Amino acid sequence: MIACYVRGGGLGHLTRIRAYLHTCHPGETATILTTSPFTADPRVLGPHRLLPAVALPSLHPSTLVVDAFPAGLDGELSAASIPRGTRTVHLARLLRWDAYLPLLPADPVRFDETWLLEDLTPEHRAHFPAAAPLTLTDPPESTPRGAAEGSWLIVHSGPAPEIHELIGYARDCATAEGIRPRLLLAAPSAPHDLPEDVAHIDPYPAWPLFAEAARVITAAGFNAVRQTRPWRSKHLMLPFPRRWDDQYTRAAAARRPASAQS
Repeated sequence: MIACYVRGGGLGHLTRIRAYLHTCHPGETATILTTSPFTADPRVLGPHRLLPAVALPSLHPSTLVVDAFPAGLDGELSAASIPRGTRTVHLARLLRWDAYLPLLPADPVRFDETWLLEDLTPEHRAHFPAAAPLTLTDPPESTPRGAAEGSWLIVHSGPAPEIHELIGYARDCATAEGIRPRLLLAAPSAPHDLPEDVAHIDPYPAWPLFAEAARVITAAGFNAVRQTRPWRSKHLMLPFPRRWDDQYTRAAAARRPASAQS
């Protein structure tokens, strides 16, 4: 059995683990250990089984995949918390490593395999010397196309204040270009005070709409930056502060010209 430890309140952790499973374990069903409220949407987990994260001690998986946080969201994972005989895999993405480092326990998990999903800071990268890069591929999409054609597509799962910031950012960018585009919000739910001139749709996944949109406006989360890479020229991103995720470093890297990244 494959178990995936995916603690975090956002939608991004679940989107990333689905992409990992599709990339590395196609056709296999996994157990997702999470408390994310987004699992209420059956589109998010797809064929995979859901259990609360606290169920880990009662499981005996052949493989345990730990997403993003090598010691868990709050430092709750250690070598002693891993079921005996379990092969461990870590999915490493950018963290505010200096802030997260104090959470590592005295007996950290010694991962059998670590995948680098994006470039890390040197200090973070040094913690996983044997890590190898992995490019994720999303599962086949079922999102109907056509809804975002020609629009400025704002994609965010919340919270509501950040959605409003992204709408304001889109308006400012449109004003700078001297245009008044149709604004379309793609989100699991719309803020109760969504402006009347902003339409709302609830696609999952949203990335199939990126090709037809005139602009794509997002935060600088891992999946947003990864999935917009083919359309970087029309991607507008606004990083937000996070407890552990380093959206500012990710946004700066994504904005550099391709020649400067090679």
